[in-house]
Amino acid sequence: MADKIQMKTPIVEMDGDEMTRVIWKMIKDILLTPYIDLKTEYYDLGLVHRNETNDQVTIDSAEATKKYGVAVKCATITPNAERVKEYNLKEMWKSPNGTIRAGLDGTVFRSPILVKGITPYIPTWTKPITIARHAYGDVYKNTEMTVEAGSKAELCVTKADGTEERSLIHDFKTDGIIQGIHNIDKSIGSFARSCFNYALDLKQDIWFATKDTISKKYDHRFKDVFNEIFENEYKDKFAEAGISYFYTLIDDAVARVIRSDGGYIWACKNYDGDVMSDMIATAFGSLAMMTSVLVSPDGVYEYEAAHGTVQRHYYKYLKGETTSTNSVATLYAWTGALRKRGELDGTPELSDFADKLEKATIQTIEEGVMTGDLALLSKLDNIQKVDTETFLVEVDKRLKALL
Repeated sequence: MADKIQMKTPIVEMDGDEMTRVIWKMIKDILLTPYIDLKTEYYDLGLVHRNETNDQVTIDSAEATKKYGVAVKCATITPNAERVKEYNLKEMWKSPNGTIRAGLDGTVFRSPILVKGITPYIPTWTKPITIARHAYGDVYKNTEMTVEAGSKAELCVTKADGTEERSLIHDFKTDGIIQGIHNIDKSIGSFARSCFNYALDLKQDIWFATKDTISKKYDHRFKDVFNEIFENEYKDKFAEAGISYFYTLIDDAVARVIRSDGGYIWACKNYDGDVMSDMIATAFGSLAMMTSVLVSPDGVYEYEAAHGTVQRHYYKYLKGETTSTNSVATLYAWTGALRKRGELDGTPELSDFADKLEKATIQTIEEGVMTGDLALLSKLDNIQKVDTETFLVEVDKRLKALL
């Protein structure tokens, strides 16, 4: 074996849970450590260790990501009541992704991995569509009430000087419901900068869509902040890169997306992005074939798989049964992080390795060797359905040839 590829700076490595944790180790053992002198700062974000450290490990991993600039994260459990019992947890710990997002003030970008043989449900989509999702506020930090008939609901803001501003929400003649949502200019600004930086990174057009014709203050504020930051900070950079930014209404954006051939970034508010990223993933074929990267406005990157911990397969694995779990999204989290580390450190051989590993992965699937989930979707002839580990060994054979 030739000398291993050297790394200048470590990547922050966040280990995870269940089947994806098993795959994580397989990917490192089969496809990474034989070729790279892998330098990582390791954090165990498995639920057991999060519980032992009262979730401090998650906060520490986000801080380390700010320090090193690049992280790679395995899928993790966000516990519900059942998991609290199963893992004997001290409390129902929050989503690690949410904690890391808040710590990095980041925007999530999700994009499908395209392969021959898996046709999107919208056949004109020949290039990936990336969803950029704002990760703060709106309905996710709402305040809600049920309202009895005969009540009057008002929006009241108490200013710093003690004066109040009020606006009638509704005079309730019958029972009903109300909800208060908010956002902050700082977070909207971070969202805009992350989006514009990522568009420059990918050299792709970006559009942003809300409903400012109806929401004349709330959604309009998003539109204004985006526009102001673009005009003042990014307009010339975009012209130089030959890419464009525009704003449109979300209903117009949906119509444009359906008629397009892909190849752009679509920025959405929190809820819109939540829904649209699942729609895009499903229409392209599979959540296990989606990349996900969290980008902070100051250029910190955290790569992860856009799916869960594959609990059902893990229980099979624990019984010693063979599983055929798709590792592609987890593999791409590693390649994304390695490529970015190579770019930032000026070590092109590391970025080149990441490119070749992705190429080998696609080649494996396009030559008919794939896990069970893709075998059900693929239109290729001569499909060979393989187990979790065999798939990675097959990728390795093709990687060796490319190297």
